Amino acid sequence: MTEQGDADEQDLDAPGWRPRALRDGQEPDPRFTLANERTFLAWIRTSLGLVAGAVALEAFAGDEIPAIVRTPVACILLVLAALLAVVSFRRWIRIEVSMRHKQPLPVPQASILLVLGIAIGSVVLIVAILAGAVS
Repeated sequence: MTEQGDADEQDLDAPGWRPRALRDGQEPDPRFTLANERTFLAWIRTSLGLVAGAVALEAFAGDEIPAIVRTPVACILLVLAALLAVVSFRRWIRIEVSMRHKQPLPVPQASILLVLGIAIGSVVLIVAILAGAVS
């Protein structure tokens, strides 16, 4: 091979921009990697939905929900959205590493975070709405 051919071949094997965790192990089937990426993007869409919900709550709830309840719930939704984005990225990396090393997949921590956050936020909103309806 020519020197140029050797350089091109080295470029293909170089780790490039990949995170360190994705540089070793065996490359998984692209279908599994793409499925993992789609799942990550679904979690990101959920996170963006939480951000939209927080903005809508603060902007459009008006006097229906008192500001003393509305603002903290909106902030909780924003914090939950940020945590979900970080946890989902971490999960994407962990699953990719597991696939590369043929290990069992990790437990979905993001699901637990999302369920608890939405359940607590929903209960607080229900109490606030009912308290507003009674007064």
